[in-house]
Amino acid sequence: MSFALKTSRIEKMKRILSVTVLSLFIATISTLTAQKKEISLEEIWSGEFRAERMDVLRSLKNGKEYSILNFNRSNRTSAIDVFDYKSGKKVKTLLNSSDLPDIQYFISYEFSEDESKILLATEKNPVFRRSTLGTYYVYDVNSKSVSLLSDKKVQEPTFSPDGTKIAYGYNNNLYYKDLKTGKETQFTSDGVKNSIINGITDWVYEEEFAFVRAFDWNKDGNMIAFIRFDESDVPEFSMDVYGEDLYQTQQVFKYPKAGEANAEVSLHLYNLDTSNTSKVDISAYNNYYIPRIKWTNDEDILSVQLTNRHQNVLDLVFVDAKKNSSELILQEKDDAYVDVTDNLTFLNDNSFIWTSEKDGWNHIYHYGKTGKLINQITKGDWEVTNYYGFDTKTGRIYYQSTTNGSINRDVYSITNTGKNKVRLTQGNGTNSADFSADYTYFINSFSNTETPTVYSLKQALNGKEVREIKNNAALKDKLKGYNMSPKEFSTININGNDLNMYTIKPSNFDPNKKYPLFMYQYSGPGSQQVANRWNGSNDYWHQMLAQQGYIIVCVDGRGTGLKGRDFKKMTQKELGKYEVQDQIAAAKKLGTLPYIDADRIGIWGWSYGGFMSSNSLFQGADTFSMAIAVAPVSSWRFYDTIYTERYMQTPQENASGYDNNSPISHVDKLEGDFLLVHGSADDNVHVQNTTRLVEALVQADKDFEWAIYPDKNHGIYGGNTRLHLYKKMTKFIQKSLGKPVSMLLEIKK
Repeated sequence: MSFALKTSRIEKMKRILSVTVLSLFIATISTLTAQKKEISLEEIWSGEFRAERMDVLRSLKNGKEYSILNFNRSNRTSAIDVFDYKSGKKVKTLLNSSDLPDIQYFISYEFSEDESKILLATEKNPVFRRSTLGTYYVYDVNSKSVSLLSDKKVQEPTFSPDGTKIAYGYNNNLYYKDLKTGKETQFTSDGVKNSIINGITDWVYEEEFAFVRAFDWNKDGNMIAFIRFDESDVPEFSMDVYGEDLYQTQQVFKYPKAGEANAEVSLHLYNLDTSNTSKVDISAYNNYYIPRIKWTNDEDILSVQLTNRHQNVLDLVFVDAKKNSSELILQEKDDAYVDVTDNLTFLNDNSFIWTSEKDGWNHIYHYGKTGKLINQITKGDWEVTNYYGFDTKTGRIYYQSTTNGSINRDVYSITNTGKNKVRLTQGNGTNSADFSADYTYFINSFSNTETPTVYSLKQALNGKEVREIKNNAALKDKLKGYNMSPKEFSTININGNDLNMYTIKPSNFDPNKKYPLFMYQYSGPGSQQVANRWNGSNDYWHQMLAQQGYIIVCVDGRGTGLKGRDFKKMTQKELGKYEVQDQIAAAKKLGTLPYIDADRIGIWGWSYGGFMSSNSLFQGADTFSMAIAVAPVSSWRFYDTIYTERYMQTPQENASGYDNNSPISHVDKLEGDFLLVHGSADDNVHVQNTTRLVEALVQADKDFEWAIYPDKNHGIYGGNTRLHLYKKMTKFIQKSLGKPVSMLLEIKK
């Protein structure tokens, strides 16, 4: 045999061996890959990855038991079940809708203060984001009888403190019902749609001050304070509702856009004993808005929070209903704006707990009933993110904060002197608490990016775990069968700030390859997207995209929250300027990484995030090659007064701030691919924002894609809608950024 022939055979054998080894390698990878499922959009939007919760959790007055709402999906019935805190054993079923005539199921419940009666909510129909009309029943715990509250669909029914009456709103007027006699009393009569509203907030208060019930019972239950809204001079907005009939209808409602007239608000007191209503004189204070009313522990003293139109001065006023007098107790000022919260809590002596950013970070303060500062309870370069309450027995205050890093939340206690701080939760992630009525226990809900929500019972004094209640282990095990990537947290230094960032890489990530980058953000004032918590629906979508070969990044830029007052409020009067600079700069910096394809960088967002993604693409034409904007604001001139003017003042005062940062002003710079999506029945960010942006793009002769979802609101959901939307966005990403070739396919080649 010649040497040449021998060599040829050896080389042939080597090639056969190489092919065999490669085939085995591919087969092995194929087998490993086949063991992991890919997330699908159908699974995301069918609720396949929905975590279990503790629905409508209520602590009972005895401090030893709690109740939750259980819904039986098989026979569509509801039950209120009571459990023992310490043992976890079910004590009893308070009621089951299967035992109640005329009620198939209920969707929420509220106890009277003495827990002798339960208000059951059924057949709720949404009005706007937070407001609903519903049919309500009153269940008597002792007699086990149930009665219809009203044959009308009403709003915000609320027990009196002694549980003998319920007040509610109907057709812009206020009523109360005596549960002993069954008598219904109407105590306002001037309510008219799109003109006068009594005791229920108007659209802009509901959306931006985040409350609907604008009435409150005093401690003795003989007086009701309420806010009256005169919308007569507020401009109307109309939305076409196309439906299925031959002709469309219109929804017409009062919507004050930036710089336009707001409802004139006034404060009133109704005395049940005399049936008299009196108007409270608040003219001496900053009274343009009344964002909160709340009775103190003194039955005659009402607290009222008042603010000017710029919302940078907030007055806390005490009204003495008996003496018909008022007094300024506390005034907060800020060069930008003062946040309105629900943290005001009155102690037995009518001293009160208050939260404020006045030292540069949100902290807890204790004031006497005359407004004299007793003590700043918490201090430090971190934020109090929730106030849970005060235990009079131990003198300890319970709260949630970012002490353990701005992307995390923990529960703490501290004495009212500001000493002996105790961390009550240990898991690194997002912890929240629901305390027993006597502050013996709290139910801790904990999650992080690797752990779906776990509910456990802990001792309030030291945080020691008593038992686990619910753990979502089934969901965690289920997801082990899917191709998932960790969410990697880091910071990125942009424009002199270390910004919080997370990254999701393909599970087969190879640092020697180049990947398209797809960025997600919201960026609104005080918001946070980079947080150590369990997945939302968008997280699953981002995981799906990562497994298709995209790198997902989210950066919380300047103006977002939980990093101090100055960081949050530096965007004042310039919404969309610094935030856009940060997203463009972050994309450019990420584009220098060896594994990022700088020619394929996209960005997307919803609402404020859509405003941002539009601006980022238009102003960052040399950086972004595509963007998706869902329900975006295209000009703050089109948005409501309370939100917009809080950060921008009025267009009359700050025209350049409105116009220089509007995407409409930058359409001529568009070079990449742009998808614009809106719901035609968006009562919040009106479709006007998109139509005006479309017209500007057309006149600039720019090519883009857009979609309108008929009769869908700001959430763009219902039926098959969300699935359709996310399919559209996924296809757009694949077309614009390309379909990345997986490592496996490249090996096969």
